[in-house]
Amino acid sequence: MFNKLTLLKKSLFLSAASALTCSATVAAASTTPDKVIKQPSKQAILLVAFGTSQPGAKKAFENIEKVVSKRFSETTLRWAYTSAFIRKKLKKQGTVTYSVTEALEQLRQSGVTKVAVQSLHISLGAEFLEIITAVERFRCRPDTFEKITIGMPLLNSQTDIDKFYQALTKVIPAERKSTAGVVLLGHGNGHSGIGDMTYIATDYKLKQKDKNIYVGTVEGKPNFEDVKQRLIANKIKTIYMLPLMVVAGDHANNDMAGPEADSWKSLLTKQGIKCYPILKGLGENDAIAEIFADHLQAALTALNETKH
Repeated sequence: MFNKLTLLKKSLFLSAASALTCSATVAAASTTPDKVIKQPSKQAILLVAFGTSQPGAKKAFENIEKVVSKRFSETTLRWAYTSAFIRKKLKKQGTVTYSVTEALEQLRQSGVTKVAVQSLHISLGAEFLEIITAVERFRCRPDTFEKITIGMPLLNSQTDIDKFYQALTKVIPAERKSTAGVVLLGHGNGHSGIGDMTYIATDYKLKQKDKNIYVGTVEGKPNFEDVKQRLIANKIKTIYMLPLMVVAGDHANNDMAGPEADSWKSLLTKQGIKCYPILKGLGENDAIAEIFADHLQAALTALNETKH
């Protein structure tokens, strides 16, 4: 058994890219499974997302792939999803996707010797831990890769949050008044931990730039009550709601903006707050995709560093 807490603590010492000497177990795919992809070289990129089963939400992944492919055009690109639920659901729909372990194994068997694994998650939460766990299992195998590095999630430093804010200004409607709030809804972590701390820190840093930005999460902290109470205390009567998620999937369409009585939009409307959802995943924003690409660049640099 792998101690996930120990692995997470270890990951904190790995800078913008965890330089792990490693190896793997089973297969990977593109966002468009049937499209032709060039044969693997000795080096590859594995983009790892939570995943989505909503066709419209995939435009975020397609945009990230476009940005990454443009910057790293000579490197083989593959995809993996960390959500077993999403993979199973897609399989029933006839679409084959792969776990991190499966993707790495496919690359290993095809002759790839070095892999940069880029997380497309928001924080150092449970899903990122799964990436570390998969890589560590490969590292322990005798038939391993020469090297694997891990690119960090979206919000991993103050610099990332600064870039994130600049990217955010591109999607907040120009007609928004300074007295209107902006509520960012992330997934969060069902169990509190460093993932929650990322959202709390992001909320704090964004407020230094715009006092009426509020970060909340579906699970974990800050939660709905935290956001609601702050909106009421600050007498906010109008808000723009955006997903703090790579894709505008189920959580954005239902938990955030759905017609159900328990959606954030419905509950805040009952408080007399006008809500204007913007159903665009972060990955649809080129500036966000570039942050991930910057982290991937760090992982690729670490991948090709030589020991002295």
